[in-house]
Amino acid sequence: MKLITIAAIGQHHELGKDNKLLWHLPDDFKRFKALTSHHHIIMGRKTFESFPKPLPHRIHVVITRQQNYPDHNCIVVKSIDEALDKVKQQDKVYVIGGGEIYKQFMPFVDEIELTRVHGNFEADTYFPEIDFNKWELAQKKHHPKDIKHKYAFDYETYLRKSKS
Repeated sequence: MKLITIAAIGQHHELGKDNKLLWHLPDDFKRFKALTSHHHIIMGRKTFESFPKPLPHRIHVVITRQQNYPDHNCIVVKSIDEALDKVKQQDKVYVIGGGEIYKQFMPFVDEIELTRVHGNFEADTYFPEIDFNKWELAQKKHHPKDIKHKYAFDYETYLRKSKS
């Protein structure tokens, strides 16, 4: 299984505030949909509850400590280990947040798909720092600010360096 973290972050690793995104980037939504569709996506309960409804064409794995959490046609688990066990037969699995979930999954992740938004934002949730001794930038593509996008941003793909 290839475990991939996918996130959009500000210049200082900002992810969100009050369980909401800090920007509206339609092309980034399209990329997220294209990458994650037809795969399992792992998230915390608050991230799941930030969606108006489950995302189509994806199997949701929701991590929560809440007892008797309704399954909403999702796989509900109590821990990272249980989540990893549920998805171990999959080719690709995406970790989609929130901040604490990203942090806990970092030791297990093989790839990071980042959208780095050019701006500083007020946030209460952050993406973990990336240790560049362990990660190498494999691809970067710039997207300029335009009529549909208030901010310029870069798509960045990081691969874990081999442990030699």
